[in-house]
Amino acid sequence: MRQSWTDDRLDDLSHRMEERFDQVEAQMDQRFKAADVQIDQRFKAADAQIDQRFKAMDQRFKAADAKMSQRFEVMDHRFDRIEIDVRDIRGELGAIQRTMIQVGGGLLAANVGMMAAVIGLMITQL
Repeated sequence: MRQSWTDDRLDDLSHRMEERFDQVEAQMDQRFKAADVQIDQRFKAADAQIDQRFKAMDQRFKAADAKMSQRFEVMDHRFDRIEIDVRDIRGELGAIQRTMIQVGGGLLAANVGMMAAVIGLMITQL
């Protein structure tokens, strides 16, 4: 037998549905709050891990920076030595150049002297 939908029955159905939706909404709110707590905990744990890893990276970078600084100091010292050696070589090359000019000048003077002697000999033989 079919009952007719009267206003009272519809109001009763509407009231029960509202109660049920309120229960579902309360359950959803409760579950969302629990999920928010879990998400917050996970983000806090992830933040802690990230902070820890960044601290480890900072320490590694500091160690690498210290090593690089030491190596650059060694390189600077070596370049200073090379610069001194190059200056010494330049001085030595200048001395060699002076010696070559002096030897060349001496040979030229000797050659001129020899030519003068040959010309003198030739003049006396004529």
